[in-house]
Amino acid sequence: MDVGELLSFKPKQNPKRDIADEEGESEVERPGKKQKQFLTSNVKPSQKSSATYIAPPVVEAPAKEDLLKLLEQDENNEGLDETSLKRMILNFDKRVLKNQELRVKFPDSPEKFMESELELHEAIQLMHALATVPELYTVAVEQKFISTLLGLLSHDNTDISVAVVNLLQELTDIDTLNESQDEAAVLIDALLDQQVCALLVHNLDRLNEAQAEESEGVHNTLAIVENLTEIRPEVCLQAAQQGLLSWIMKRLKAKSPFDANKLYCSEILSILLQGTPENRQLLGEIDGIDILLQQLAIFKRQDPKTGEEQEMMENLFDCVCSSLIHVPNRDKFLKGEGLQLMNLMLREKKMSRNGALKVLNHALSGESGRDNCTKFVDILGLRTIFPLFMKTPHKLKRKGMSAEEYEEHIVSIIASMLKSCRGSQRSRLLLKFTENDHEKTDRLMELHFKYFDKLRVIDAQLQRSNDEEDEDEIYLKRLEGGLFTLQLVDYIILEVCASGAPTVKQRVLHTLNLRGGTVKTIREIMREYAGNLGDGSESEAKEEEKQHILQLLDKF
Repeated sequence: MDVGELLSFKPKQNPKRDIADEEGESEVERPGKKQKQFLTSNVKPSQKSSATYIAPPVVEAPAKEDLLKLLEQDENNEGLDETSLKRMILNFDKRVLKNQELRVKFPDSPEKFMESELELHEAIQLMHALATVPELYTVAVEQKFISTLLGLLSHDNTDISVAVVNLLQELTDIDTLNESQDEAAVLIDALLDQQVCALLVHNLDRLNEAQAEESEGVHNTLAIVENLTEIRPEVCLQAAQQGLLSWIMKRLKAKSPFDANKLYCSEILSILLQGTPENRQLLGEIDGIDILLQQLAIFKRQDPKTGEEQEMMENLFDCVCSSLIHVPNRDKFLKGEGLQLMNLMLREKKMSRNGALKVLNHALSGESGRDNCTKFVDILGLRTIFPLFMKTPHKLKRKGMSAEEYEEHIVSIIASMLKSCRGSQRSRLLLKFTENDHEKTDRLMELHFKYFDKLRVIDAQLQRSNDEEDEDEIYLKRLEGGLFTLQLVDYIILEVCASGAPTVKQRVLHTLNLRGGTVKTIREIMREYAGNLGDGSESEAKEEEKQHILQLLDKF
């Protein structure tokens, strides 16, 4: 502040201050009283807060330096100590109690308790200072501040509950929690003990997102959940069981324009489903698969309009993939015509094609994908998948997915159908490899050599590396480097040579001779693949697959 300017106003201010009432004086002085670490509020502060700082009645020249020092001290105030925090909490509790008493005493006269509501709102804003000193979280919990604060989530005035949500979002900010992990653990324990997720969901049900403040409250509520789940993954299950999963599905289903909150809902849903099997089961029980498919159907023939909307679409595809890990959900996906939707998306060649390919791969894989494999052939899915198999789309047409990922999904889908299809469906599948002078067999061999060459490069790098890694780590690196796709390709080669037309095997052997390849390389790759089966939880099914591969090798 320029001292000269401050002094130049003194002759004009004195007469006005003589006739100004106390209220006007308070309004002039108030901006200088707010401390830097407190967030400002949209609600007009009450006069009672002026007790924290009393300005000199007249700004005279001798008092100028004192005023500037006070302002400087105000700006340099780094935070709270334990004593001042306890005093703030005591003041906060008094305002909560006063507001409760006036609301009970004058339930039908809002003007009687409105001032106390403003004071309460201001007290909540002042408590934002606590977020700057996470080492004092333990003190706040000991003073029962958290339980009092959470009690306000059900306050009749949604402005109060939204203010509480905003404060909780700051208190649980992930960077703040990481600063003082022990104290953060105490805070989180207190929040979870008080059923914070259930209280937040109850508050969500009454917020009107048409109002900007309440829409922001919804966004901050989801941020609180994200913060808690990042520190405590088990909160995913608690939040879902306490109603958040149902609320998110209802919010996604609502016919409202796309906005930031809808995107955030898709992100939180993805987090809830990713590592929590119970949530996948719950999603199926509340018809979540149908809701997800309905939301994805929007992108069947039109691309997302913005980058944010595209992100939401990809989140929804990820949610479907996660949900299909729970086997009963595959039946719901089948009955909900999910296969037909994915098939249409692949044919339309829009942005949704990559996501549809991932979902299809998940739906058809494994022993539990048998019914989906059969149905996919019945709905003429072979006419969709094999053109994609024959030519990997240009980079611009498969945004967000590498050529290797794309080919892995396609090859995996074909391998799953060969494992699961029987009867006429299997015959139609095998017949594809003889069409147009065995062009699909030629493509199969092209992919074999592509990924075999990639694997040789990886193996050479591993041999040159001096890192001491165990066999499992080396095998994982080889899988990521192309071995996994090569195994799938070679599995398809074994299947079509054993069960397809004799000309297919002839074409395979002819191509191997032309390119300098040998049958031995395919045998070694598939023996390694078979050797790594049968050790997982599905040991019986894996053992059967292992024996089947060994039989195919004998025929080959």
